[in-house]
Amino acid sequence: MNSIKNKLLDWENLEDPIAPLSSKQRESILELTSYANTRPFPVDLPQRDSPNQVSSSNVSADFLETLPHYFSSLQSGKLVIENGQQFYTWFAKVEEDIVEKEDSEYRNFVKKFEENCEQCNNLLGDVMASLNCLTTLHKQYLFVSNKTNSLHEACEQQLQDQIKLMSIAENISNKLAYFDELDKISQRLSSPTMSVLNESFVPILTRLDECIDHMLQNPQFKDGSVYLARFKHNLTKALGLIRAHVINSLQSATQKLLPKKEAIGPTDNSFTLFYGKFRTNAHKIKSLMEQIEDREEKSSECKQLIADCHQCYFQQRELLLQPSVVATINDLATNHQRDHCALVRSGCAFLLHVCEDEYQLYFQFFTKHSLQLDEFLEGLCCILYDVLRPLIIHIHHLETLSELCSILKIEMIDEHIRNNPEHLKAFEAVVTQMLQDVQERLVYRTHIYIQSDILNYNPSPGDLVYPEKLEMMESIAEGLMQQSSLSRSESRSSIASFGSLTSQEVAGINSAGDHGSEVSLARSRTGPISPADLHGMWYPTVRRTLVCLSKLYRCIDKAIFQGLSQDALSMCIQSLVVAGSTIAKNKTLLDGLLFQIKHLLILREQIAPFQVDFAIREMSLDFSKVRTAATNFMHRKSKLFALNTNNSLLEFILQGTPQVTEHYIDSKKDVDNHLKLVCEQFIQHTTELLIGSLKSFTEKAAVIIKLKEGEGGRQVTLKNQPFASVDKIAELIAESNRQLKGKLPSVNRNLRLYLANRETEAILFRPIRTNIQSVYSHLLQIVRTNYSDEDQLIIACPSNEQVSIMLTAALTK
Repeated sequence: MNSIKNKLLDWENLEDPIAPLSSKQRESILELTSYANTRPFPVDLPQRDSPNQVSSSNVSADFLETLPHYFSSLQSGKLVIENGQQFYTWFAKVEEDIVEKEDSEYRNFVKKFEENCEQCNNLLGDVMASLNCLTTLHKQYLFVSNKTNSLHEACEQQLQDQIKLMSIAENISNKLAYFDELDKISQRLSSPTMSVLNESFVPILTRLDECIDHMLQNPQFKDGSVYLARFKHNLTKALGLIRAHVINSLQSATQKLLPKKEAIGPTDNSFTLFYGKFRTNAHKIKSLMEQIEDREEKSSECKQLIADCHQCYFQQRELLLQPSVVATINDLATNHQRDHCALVRSGCAFLLHVCEDEYQLYFQFFTKHSLQLDEFLEGLCCILYDVLRPLIIHIHHLETLSELCSILKIEMIDEHIRNNPEHLKAFEAVVTQMLQDVQERLVYRTHIYIQSDILNYNPSPGDLVYPEKLEMMESIAEGLMQQSSLSRSESRSSIASFGSLTSQEVAGINSAGDHGSEVSLARSRTGPISPADLHGMWYPTVRRTLVCLSKLYRCIDKAIFQGLSQDALSMCIQSLVVAGSTIAKNKTLLDGLLFQIKHLLILREQIAPFQVDFAIREMSLDFSKVRTAATNFMHRKSKLFALNTNNSLLEFILQGTPQVTEHYIDSKKDVDNHLKLVCEQFIQHTTELLIGSLKSFTEKAAVIIKLKEGEGGRQVTLKNQPFASVDKIAELIAESNRQLKGKLPSVNRNLRLYLANRETEAILFRPIRTNIQSVYSHLLQIVRTNYSDEDQLIIACPSNEQVSIMLTAALTK
């Protein structure tokens, strides 16, 4: 109890408190205390509640409760007070009774407290006795636990020693087991009943690999090198058994098939027999080769064994298959002697099946790819190549060569080889080489064709009958238009396409005569298509050029096609120039120009679908510096020989290096530029044809107007000139009006006849109309500036509106 009391006293000891309070907690207590002191008392409590007062009030209440008892005894006469002493005695007793009654509660509390203390003391004694018992038990437990732990540690140590000894023994046994395997393996491999097909053969190989690896990893063992050599000897013996079995199996299969192969002709499709019979033992051989191929990286003997097996396999396959392949290809060459395309198609199809079958057959014997397989298949494919190459280099027809390109490139490479690149790798190499040979021959023949049939084409009289040919076709067109009203679908299907101009200016020529950048084309017809636009009505060189390009487009590489297209289009343009000049001599210049415009538009439109850039890069060498350097070298010959030879040569090369110049040629732009040039010539010629005299007058008048004063000091006026009199100008304008009204319908007729497209005609005629209006406008300005009103009435120069009405009337006529 004292200890508890001391602990309670030390609860908030200033020096060493059991539960110290922080400064914040102390401040909180002070705040609560101050709040409690300032808080008013409840209304229902007495204002003075000190212990004394509480006791006094309690005493007063008890006294008031007991007083009637004491007074009743006085009143009843049981107690008689006669003097003061008796009163004091009675009063003292009453007071004593009251005090005793008031202290009874405390005395009862003290009594109960003493009883509780006694019980606590008894309980404390029992607790101390229990603690003593627990202390005794703890000491005994520690003693027993120490003994048990010691025994456990001793047992564990014994167990670890036992495990260690067992591990050492087992390790020794395992290491000795590799040495013990030597005699067992040697006996098995030397047994006459041992065969590579036995189930125990593969485990022997595996065990040999393990023993050899163990000896290599532990060269410190006694006699390890001796055992290693003996294990390798056994491995060589096992591999020799595999080699002998595989080679004998392959040779035996070949020998069984050779008599049957000789009895069967090359056309009897004997290849299924070769594959079916040959792969009889494939499963057994493949199971052995899988074991060897897995060991290929570890052992050079295994690698050599695989090489020997591959060599034997391909020798037997070549011995068995090559004569039949040669006979079949020769037979195909005989059957398709005149049809090169059928020969290439059937020969390639035959080799496709051979390559696929050989590839699948190879992997029925082996699991890993071999370069010898590609070489073997490429050798078979070269049989066809050797037969086809002499035929290819003698083909002259472009159609045949382009069809061969399509067969090799599309049917073989794109449709077959791309879908199965691994199986047909060797076939792809031969087909690619064959395709390159065909393309080379095609390019060569194309150059000859371009020179002979396009550039040097000798037109027949019927090729240059313009415009009679177009007029004849126009009459045919009128008949077709009448028939089209009855059957429009039939007439539409019989009409082909023809090049036309777009809504832009032809050749980029604006009203002032400026040149545009290029010509663009589109289909924009507003009426029925003319029969003159049929493919057969094109000029032969144009038709041949486009047919040639269409055949080359999908047959040769992009760069080569661009070069050939450049040559073909350039020479085609030259042929058109020659033909146009001939037509101009035979008929009119207008016909020659319109002929060129029509066919240049056809060229421009027909080459648009080719999705290639028609620009090619050309390089030129300038050897002028080389010649200069050579001259200097000859002058300094004596000095140069006195120097070191290498230094002299280097100096000569540095001085004489030719200058390399690169420039690009765009064949499509050549067509555009030539089209623009011909359109400009047509516009200029047509303008001269319609108002040439009027234009000449305005040019002369402009020169006179620019003159200020002559050498004689007199004023030069236009009206005083003989060619510029009022009557002359009036006559000139009237003649020009008559010429314009008379020739303009003919020009419009030619435009419609050659171009057969109203929008195209309007586009090409627009700069001509602009030039005519410009000349009349210039003349009107000259007349108004240099002539009086009376003269202007006589001259009667039409205004811009009148010229426009006159042109419209002439065109509608």
